[in-house]
Amino acid sequence: MELNGVFAPATTPFDPVTGDADVVAMRANVRNWMRAPLAGVVLFGSTGEGLLLDDGERARLLEGTRAVLDADRLLLAGTGAESTRGAIRLSREAAAAGADAVLVHAPAYYRPQMTPEALRDHYTAVADGSPVPVVLYQVPPQYSGVELPAGLVGELAKHENIVGIKDSSGDLKTLGALVEACGSRCAVLAGSGAVFYGALETGAAGGVLAVSLLAAREACAVHAHFVAGRLADAGRVQERIAPLHRAVVGGLGVAGVKAGLDLLGMHGGLPRPPLKPLRAKEVQAVRAALEAAGVMAPAAAPA
Repeated sequence: MELNGVFAPATTPFDPVTGDADVVAMRANVRNWMRAPLAGVVLFGSTGEGLLLDDGERARLLEGTRAVLDADRLLLAGTGAESTRGAIRLSREAAAAGADAVLVHAPAYYRPQMTPEALRDHYTAVADGSPVPVVLYQVPPQYSGVELPAGLVGELAKHENIVGIKDSSGDLKTLGALVEACGSRCAVLAGSGAVFYGALETGAAGGVLAVSLLAAREACAVHAHFVAGRLADAGRVQERIAPLHRAVVGGLGVAGVKAGLDLLGMHGGLPRPPLKPLRAKEVQAVRAALEAAGVMAPAAAPA
């Protein structure tokens, strides 16, 4: 499996009445995102509220997404769990529902016991037990505090069923160490739209970028321009999406991205409790960021 290009880490829309995952709305969003040359879609990541979903919802969302996703686009599913057993089970279920690969974050509750040896054994067992390739997931440090050291990632990259790592640290030095450790054995994907151009310069093969949910064509353009050697063009587009990432993805999180989707005419909706929706003032800040990035037309001035 070749991981290359931009992947969209889909939000999960919920029915406003029942609160259940809304597969119809998800399918509509996926069709919209697929108008851009994305390499694929990731379900159940941090932006997708993966840890807040029920198992039955996961299967329905995967099957529904697979049905509308182009055959040449990859479908990845987040299957991280606190137990190795749980991560293997979720990975097998995701594969059965149509996932091409799984994205696995590290267990974090027993953080002091998550030594490199424990993490090595965990990921090796998951890779052994998963029917589809495994992508390691270095989540933002403020979420888990469990780091995957470059040396450990390099060792895991030797496993034939581990094909990549998503690094959401936002730190190019960390990403560069992962690129060096992985070599040609597995792909490094950036997780921050704020530094995507710099990540490509550092050796990343692409990115899993929440900002691509709001600016899919623009995020893909950064990658396409860079690969074609049009570095100035890539830099100009990066300058547009970096503030959008910082203001909405980094600044307001899941609720901010969902509010942005609503403003763009897609299905955002409310986050699942205990996450809270944005206040009216914050929604206006999302609108301003979308307008500044050129992905939403400015509101008409009052007559």
